[in-house]
Amino acid sequence: MTNAKSDDVLGHPRGLVVLFFAETWERFSYYGMRALLILYLTKHFLFGDTDATGIYASYGAMVYLMPVIGGLIADRYLGFRKAVILGAVLLVCGHLGMALEGEPAVVGANGVERDGFYLQSFYLSLAFIIVGVGFLKPSISSIVGQLYGQDDPRRDGGFTIFYMGINLGAAVSAIVCGWLGETYGWRYGFGLAGIGMLAGLFTFVRGQHLLLGAGLPANPELLRQQILGFLSREKLIYVLSLVGVLLVWQLMQHRMLIGNLLLGTSFFAVGGLVLFSFFRCTPVERDRMLIVLFLIVVSVVFWSFFEQAGSSMALFIDRNIDRDIMGTEIKASMFQSLNAIFIVAMAPVFSWLWVKLASRNQEPSTPAKFGLAILQIGLGFAVLVYGITLAESDGSVGAMWITLAFFLHTTGELCLSPIGLSMVTRLSVARVTGLMMGVWFLASSASAYVGGLIAAGASTSESAGATLDKVSALVVYSDTFGYLAKTAIGVGLALMLIAPLIKRFMHEGKNVKRGPLVAEPSHQ
Repeated sequence: MTNAKSDDVLGHPRGLVVLFFAETWERFSYYGMRALLILYLTKHFLFGDTDATGIYASYGAMVYLMPVIGGLIADRYLGFRKAVILGAVLLVCGHLGMALEGEPAVVGANGVERDGFYLQSFYLSLAFIIVGVGFLKPSISSIVGQLYGQDDPRRDGGFTIFYMGINLGAAVSAIVCGWLGETYGWRYGFGLAGIGMLAGLFTFVRGQHLLLGAGLPANPELLRQQILGFLSREKLIYVLSLVGVLLVWQLMQHRMLIGNLLLGTSFFAVGGLVLFSFFRCTPVERDRMLIVLFLIVVSVVFWSFFEQAGSSMALFIDRNIDRDIMGTEIKASMFQSLNAIFIVAMAPVFSWLWVKLASRNQEPSTPAKFGLAILQIGLGFAVLVYGITLAESDGSVGAMWITLAFFLHTTGELCLSPIGLSMVTRLSVARVTGLMMGVWFLASSASAYVGGLIAAGASTSESAGATLDKVSALVVYSDTFGYLAKTAIGVGLALMLIAPLIKRFMHEGKNVKRGPLVAEPSHQ
């Protein structure tokens, strides 16, 4: 393991500092673009709500589907460090490509007219980002897990600090990139996001030495093997990653295929891991693996509702929230920073809270934390519904209600996301940790797809110039958010009730033999 106590900084491995800042810049780029995306689709390309949320959902689904493949390749061949660098390079290409804005769409005699070249550039840029995230996202989280021993009590706190870094970048980027994009032009917001990704790549490359043995290839000899007599396996992976970009580029334009791809990938990934758990694991390992898979499936409820932040909630903010704060109009995209700001503020509190409760033997179990998370996201939507009942006669809703909703969604997120990352690295069999991390993000992929279906149900604009008036739109938003509130509260309470039973099958505290987490032979 690579947690030499003499190298600790504030009680955590020095490598966590590198990963913290690298992920801060990577998330700066990702969330800077994400804050603008749904508004860019509806205002620049003039897509109706249903099409815009469909593109947004397809993008989100593919972003989180690719880590299943990227995690597997990193596990067996590249190693997590090389996968992070490859992903970062692809992300730089994608984010800078988004700065090719072109002329905005116009409504002509034959409907909406869009510039084909710039629309294709947009889809290609999304494809670079999707494949880049597929390599980077599971790999950098797996390196965090490798910095700690299996039963290291600092693990949950370390992941919470790492998660704080993610949201530090997200908070700043949603404000700066969002303001630039909506004020001076979309290309400036997207371009700044690309510069942030370059900074993340530089940070990781320069700080690799502090990771010690974490993230190295499982078997370097495999990477040097010649394929077809002239191309090493490592170079072949790089070539195929570009082929993958071209395939995703086309998939984004044939979104009906994405649902089938997602369903098929989920079946083979989860089914394969279930078979692995029964036939290749000890009884304790089997129970742990199955519990991880169960909680990953449960997390789909949370994330599909949470994904509304960038789609239906973003459009609700743009159209119905009173954004005049003390005489200054706040850009709609800038509200996307609230979630990240609350995480930066609350992550240290939750990190301290879990340790404090653990010292008193009162810390909620992992499944109980998942239940609390889903309950809180339901309460967040309930707050929005209440705020809508207090709307002004012109259909405007006070900004405090969306702020409170984001706060409750954030406290829910802190009960699930960093805990889930820690759970996957703690309970998974070591030789499939990267793949299990990929399945964790596969759940987010399914959530993005389901979230798109939910957001489409909240559509108040089917085409350019056909938006419902603000008062009529409130009825649609109230019905959608009310349904989400009732469902989430019910699921959250049910999960909390059965949490003690689930905890028994996690076998916490048992000394289970695991293979080494660093430089493990790929054939095992």
